[in-house]
Amino acid sequence: MSLYDWLLFLHVMAAFALVSGLAAFGVVVLGDAAATRRALVTPAIALWNVGGIGVLVLGIGLAIDVDAYQVWDGWILGAIVLWLVASGVGGPLSRGLRDASAPVAPERARVLFAVAAAATLLLLVDMIFKPGA
Repeated sequence: MSLYDWLLFLHVMAAFALVSGLAAFGVVVLGDAAATRRALVTPAIALWNVGGIGVLVLGIGLAIDVDAYQVWDGWILGAIVLWLVASGVGGPLSRGLRDASAPVAPERARVLFAVAAAATLLLLVDMIFKPGA
């Protein structure tokens, strides 16, 4: 397999991890069972963090490796901005869910989750359709 094949495979796997972490966050934030929350918080944070870093690093690696794309292409810059938005709200959400001594308010957690979900969805749409490429 070529470097491109590996980068693409790992980039897509990182996207799956990111979305899986987001789905687990959704269960934690929107669910009401304490046992489910305790069971899913740690895997949700791990999947979100690994997926987020993987998507960014491997995506930039792909943009550098593929001659047809440049890191400063509009759709790639848009993806980076959406990644920053999702990560910007994912950090406080993760900290608030992990830290039992300073939990995030349920209303705030729902808003943070909604913003992370919307940014992630738009990021996926941007990556699939590559507008302007």
